Amino acid sequence: MTRRTKIIATMGPASESEGVLKDMVEAGADVVRINLSHGSLDDAIDRYRRLRRVEEAVGHPLGILVDLPGPKVRAGAFPEGGSPLDDGAELVVSVGDEHSDADHVHVDHEGLLSDLHVGDRMTFGDGAVVIEVIDTVTDGLKARVVHGGLLQGRPGVHIPSERLRLPTPTPDDLRLLDAFVNEGADMVAVSFVRSAHDIRRVGTEPHPAGPMIVAKIETRAAVENLDGIIESSGAIMVARGDLGAEMPLEELPHLQKMILHRCIALGKPAITATQMLESMVSAPSPTRAETSDIANAVFDGSSAVMLSGETAIGHDPALAVATMARIAERADEEFDYDGWAAKVQRLHESLRSSVDDVVTNSMTNAAWRAAQESGATSIICVTRTGFTVRSIARYRPRSPILGFSTDPRTLRQLTLSWGATPLQLDGAFDIHRQVAQAIETAKAHGLVRTDDLVAVLSGSPDYKGVATDSLRLVHI
Repeated sequence: MTRRTKIIATMGPASESEGVLKDMVEAGADVVRINLSHGSLDDAIDRYRRLRRVEEAVGHPLGILVDLPGPKVRAGAFPEGGSPLDDGAELVVSVGDEHSDADHVHVDHEGLLSDLHVGDRMTFGDGAVVIEVIDTVTDGLKARVVHGGLLQGRPGVHIPSERLRLPTPTPDDLRLLDAFVNEGADMVAVSFVRSAHDIRRVGTEPHPAGPMIVAKIETRAAVENLDGIIESSGAIMVARGDLGAEMPLEELPHLQKMILHRCIALGKPAITATQMLESMVSAPSPTRAETSDIANAVFDGSSAVMLSGETAIGHDPALAVATMARIAERADEEFDYDGWAAKVQRLHESLRSSVDDVVTNSMTNAAWRAAQESGATSIICVTRTGFTVRSIARYRPRSPILGFSTDPRTLRQLTLSWGATPLQLDGAFDIHRQVAQAIETAKAHGLVRTDDLVAVLSGSPDYKGVATDSLRLVHI
């Protein structure tokens, strides 16, 4: 079985060159993430254009995910080699972006002194260090180290979301977004989402005319407003670093499962992110716990798993991607395909459904059953927007999903969809002509053969709503 779970790799100093990027894609990266929290806009646009050249070189669609910084709060730079903060030590935290050390940490958030109160906690660097405010001092806060560690560079600072009074997306996010909409970005991740209103503030055209909006679930408010956020977004990312700072750690695995299941029920791709192969930033192989973490993310239903520092600053980005690909492919083999479809059906029963939803749910469930019972070698989807592919992908069929479209951006957005192989159709969209063209293209790529039985799923032009309403079994 070929790998079904998709891989997102983050571009960074270790993976800037076109050669390394090409190696990462050939090792298994389906989507490459550009983190806009670092560097200038001009640098980011240059990276984006470099990735388009890599896409042309590898000869198949490559998704690009642009990750907006959001209201990201950072500490002032620590000395080279970092500063250790010991358990129980006391320090002063003040506003500014000057250099920090173990005794005095500067934080670039103007509202720091009014937003935080005695008893509140701040987390640095995805949980590396935790401090608690114990008093106020002139122009600052006095804090005690609850969990010590080494702080290096300019680590992110997590302030509880209910305390942080900053908008999402920020004015700077919207400026960056405009630039990447002009470039034709496939997907845009919105940080620090708290409600569906934050997603609506993005203001881009619905995908595929605009980028697919990926909402990052990393706040308590986002968990509380989850269904509205999922319905307003194109996809969801479980950002476990900040989410783990907002919620009790023992709740995190259960939240991950719940978020993934709600996304899949609503037909939206779901990404599991943060520290999946963290040890491979410096080591040539992962820990046993990391291997299990990736496999469990696959078993939970992740559409994609993401690498961050492992490929951005790691010693061997392509090796990290290849390692994740091996683990995910093996987990895909053991996935509970039969049980998953029944789970999706149960989740559907708990949702309010429009007529279009009922039609799509019924037809995609029928396609899953037809493919399962007939032994169909593949499910061919002909789609304008990718909706049909995402609708059948939530059932996690054993048969490979071949997603055909005339729209290049739709194909790039399908690189995020579980189990989907994006394939180009030529000419204007015409469902009747292009079903035959899709079958011939699949044959030319060696994806189907003469005498195969395939399921063909699409939306007919006669249906007045937006739904997948047509299913055929075709003997080739």
